Amino acid sequence: MISRRHFLRDASALAIGGLALPQLAHASDLLAGAPTRPIGLQLFTLFRPMNEDPKGTLEKVAAVGYKEIESAFNLRGGYYGYTAKEFKKLVADLGMTWRAHHAGGAPFRPRPAAAGGPPPSGQAPGGSAQRPAMDFSKMPPQLNLRDNYQQLVDEAVEGGLSYLVCASTPVATLDEIQKSIEVFQKTGEACKKAGIGFAYHNHSTEFDPVEGGKTPYELILSQTDKDLVKMELDLAWATKAGKDPVEIFNQHPGRFPLWHIKDIKADNKTITEVGNGVVDFKRAFAAAKVAGLKYFFVEQDMAATPIESITTSYTNLTKILA
Repeated sequence: MISRRHFLRDASALAIGGLALPQLAHASDLLAGAPTRPIGLQLFTLFRPMNEDPKGTLEKVAAVGYKEIESAFNLRGGYYGYTAKEFKKLVADLGMTWRAHHAGGAPFRPRPAAAGGPPPSGQAPGGSAQRPAMDFSKMPPQLNLRDNYQQLVDEAVEGGLSYLVCASTPVATLDEIQKSIEVFQKTGEACKKAGIGFAYHNHSTEFDPVEGGKTPYELILSQTDKDLVKMELDLAWATKAGKDPVEIFNQHPGRFPLWHIKDIKADNKTITEVGNGVVDFKRAFAAAKVAGLKYFFVEQDMAATPIESITTSYTNLTKILA
């Protein structure tokens, strides 16, 4: 990526020599695609420590340098044991901004999850091989978009959020997809009325064809209102599914205001720190303007060494974006 200092130096040289406007335009295009937002973090990465000590964990997150937060489901109830207004203040007092919250698209059906095994129903499929064992059976009732979308929208507004995000939803059959689309539409309408955005977060399974040969991702994009239902593209899950994020952006420009900055190793199974895998982040960020990017969040599903991992990801991403 061209730095602003080098760009201005080179632009001056071109102007003096009366040279190559095409090259200058190309440099401007590159700068226009560069992200200007601070680096954010999805708190699912810190699932265990956020449930054990949310305040202390957020202090460590702020110390690393993260400035924006996206929250997720938890074992404490509410927003890590806080109300939306309380959690907003907690995050703000640490110099960060709470930007988005993940909610399930349908009722959560908890069951014990083995280490490295599949997560509970309604959560991310195809997760990290290093995921620690978790007993979700003791988790308090979780709000979901199908049954509680208006309450979730109201709480998002109370928390000062920019986006409410569907973390996952049943998409194994055409009937499930259609029901999810209906939920997305009504949630998107409620969010628009409340003055916030709504987006859907993908996993790799959304790119698996269902009956009729279409994929859930294609159907969600084509059968929802593009002004009501935006997308939060998870770059690693798209890569795992064999999809090119930039091609997806080009096919649906402006539909992707949120990204998950997640990396995956060459085995196409192991989620790893940003910069330690095969996802081409530089190429993706060069297409930020086409995508409509507004906020992005580092995520490493339930990292085994979470604080060390988010520090490595922050350091590597800072270099990638330099």
